[in-house]
Amino acid sequence: MLSYLANPLRFMRFSRLAVPICFALGAIMIGWSLYNGLLVVPPDEKQGGDLMRAMFTHVPSAWLCMGLYAALAGASFVWYIWRHELADVAARAIAPIGAGYTALCFITGSIWGQKGWGAGWHNLILGDSRLMSVLVLFFLFLGYIALRAALETRQKAARAAAILAMVGIVNVPIIKVSVDMWQTTTIHQPSSVLSIGNSEPRAEDEGMNPVYLQQLLWGFGGHTLLASAMILMLMRSEVYTQQADRQLALKLEAS
Repeated sequence: MLSYLANPLRFMRFSRLAVPICFALGAIMIGWSLYNGLLVVPPDEKQGGDLMRAMFTHVPSAWLCMGLYAALAGASFVWYIWRHELADVAARAIAPIGAGYTALCFITGSIWGQKGWGAGWHNLILGDSRLMSVLVLFFLFLGYIALRAALETRQKAARAAAILAMVGIVNVPIIKVSVDMWQTTTIHQPSSVLSIGNSEPRAEDEGMNPVYLQQLLWGFGGHTLLASAMILMLMRSEVYTQQADRQLALKLEAS
């Protein structure tokens, strides 16, 4: 499938259909998740009462920002080894979307943490291993974008940014294990998604009731589709721009 879409013409045909479908399905799934998460499921007073409803955006955005960075590093690796231009186009499109979802993770986490932990995340970043590693992820996205904009030629910018993306991938597993490895330097709760089975619908550290988990999965699926649609749109725009630049160069050479 990936090799089939590596052809720019095939990609443009595929993405023309995929973008509206992903947007529509993503909006429906996110809307369903937020409706149930904000209005239907019961609050958990130990997790901040109604403020814990921020997790229905916070958790999917946290999962997605790590997945997007892995995709950025993967696309950069493909371009760096095989010099496939569409992989570089994908990497450029992924970076701003990943930065946006990382920022969304921080914002919703701060809202949740104001009552759940007695302080917002923005006041605790330097003293928490999970928050610091996510902040590093945000700066990696921004650094990638800045490198692409700062260097003179497209090839130099692509090469430097690809190296940064590939080196930065080590931060993704650090984010995942930071809570378990450095328990004395984190206030963030351990992962509760994989531990399911409480009899009452409470989002506690030792497990998560399916009432919450179902809405998180709906939200994650919806945000994944929405992010995919935005990435495909940015890729289409970049392909059109490159084609216009080539046509302009040919006209200048012929004149």
